[in-house]
Amino acid sequence: MTTSPSAGARSRIGRGPMTQAGRARASGRRKAVAAAGLDCATAFSKMAQDCVAGVKAHHGSACAGDAEAVHRIRVAITRLRAAVSFFAPIAVDAEWLRLKREIAWLNVSLGAARDSDVMVAYARRRRYQAWAGRAIGADLDRRRTQDHRRLVSCLRSARARRLIEALAVWTRQGPWLARWEAVARRGDAEPLQAYCGRELNRWRERLIRQGRHLSSLGAARRHRLRIRAKRFRYMLEALTDIVAMRRRAEVRPMHDAAKRLQRTLGDLRDLRRFAGLSPSADKRDKRRPPGYRRQREKLGNAAAQAWRDLKQAGAC
Repeated sequence: MTTSPSAGARSRIGRGPMTQAGRARASGRRKAVAAAGLDCATAFSKMAQDCVAGVKAHHGSACAGDAEAVHRIRVAITRLRAAVSFFAPIAVDAEWLRLKREIAWLNVSLGAARDSDVMVAYARRRRYQAWAGRAIGADLDRRRTQDHRRLVSCLRSARARRLIEALAVWTRQGPWLARWEAVARRGDAEPLQAYCGRELNRWRERLIRQGRHLSSLGAARRHRLRIRAKRFRYMLEALTDIVAMRRRAEVRPMHDAAKRLQRTLGDLRDLRRFAGLSPSADKRDKRRPPGYRRQREKLGNAAAQAWRDLKQAGAC
């Protein structure tokens, strides 16, 4: 004999799917209300402060040699630079131009350490271990150790500490904020939602335009395309929870395509750099890593497909 559910249980059972849909609608309404109360300056400041917080959070671990922490600091800095570029009419001031030079100084050591980590990870893959042992030897591990020592020295320096603190102050109350407030008082400030929609579409169109002849692009232009795809992806992520322009499911195809474009171009760059580590490697040398040509073609095709998917995705 089965026991019939109580009235409360029946009510919960009957409302299950509707309650979830209702929660989704309520969440969307809350985001829309929150976005309506935000302006461009507030949105930028929140993003920028989150980036600086990320740098601070991983600083200690990066100094201890944690490769993932080094990567996280680089991501936080790239997100910050993407936000500044996206909100350039608001954010770029004389103080940012000075901070940007200091960031470039820090990025030299961060980039070298991260690149060494990636190359060591390649060399430890089962398919490449034998080739790396013959072609590279122990030089890669020594180089990685040197790069991390330089990075630790850089991160622990007074110059790096001053940079991080200056960024924290600038994101909260830099000269850009006073300029924005003057614009807002005149009533000339563009609504956040309209600004973000227009800029995201412009960034997407630029990515599509610059990737039209992807298969024939040189290394430098592929690298610039990858950076643009990365920044576009980061801005989509940062804005999703701030500006309720479209439902998350509608933005996802565009985000996923940009993410795949960035990652496949990054993997292609890393593979080429890894193959070039051998002192004897050049365009005529056939002693490349195992499966190099096949993997290079596979990544190139994947990048081209990601670009096509981005082109087909709807505008913001």
